[in-house]
Amino acid sequence: MQLDLVVSARARVSSPIKLVLPYPISANRYWRHRAVKSVVYTYVSTEAKLYRDEVARIALAAGVRKPLPGRVGVRYKLYPNQPKDFLKRSKRDPENWDDTVSCIDLDNAQKVLFDSLNKIAFVDDKMIRRIEADRAVPDELGARIEVEIYPIE
Repeated sequence: MQLDLVVSARARVSSPIKLVLPYPISANRYWRHRAVKSVVYTYVSTEAKLYRDEVARIALAAGVRKPLPGRVGVRYKLYPNQPKDFLKRSKRDPENWDDTVSCIDLDNAQKVLFDSLNKIAFVDDKMIRRIEADRAVPDELGARIEVEIYPIE
């Protein structure tokens, strides 16, 4: 009887969501501030809204119809744009050439990514219980962020 409960509970666990998304905008461009009569208002920029709309469109096209329920983990890999002179850079410093490539910080990308996936891939970002992040070596596929959201039992 108890084994049946475990099996049926596992059968309800949703499959991970895997998406390839555009390179996120910087959190510095995500928020805007406006002062009106000594009161400062903070709001999401037009650029941020466009990014969120694009993420929602890609998720829908990938078959994401509802957010994963409950606790989730998120793995993401941030790929900066490959510079035109990457061969020259890699010859000069084979081990660390990609350290010279312009790239937003992982934590900067994370905030924008999580806000964009909120209510799309997970119910609320407060349900994220595990985070794994990597900055990848730029490649020929261009700047992007690859993300996997998975349920935590």
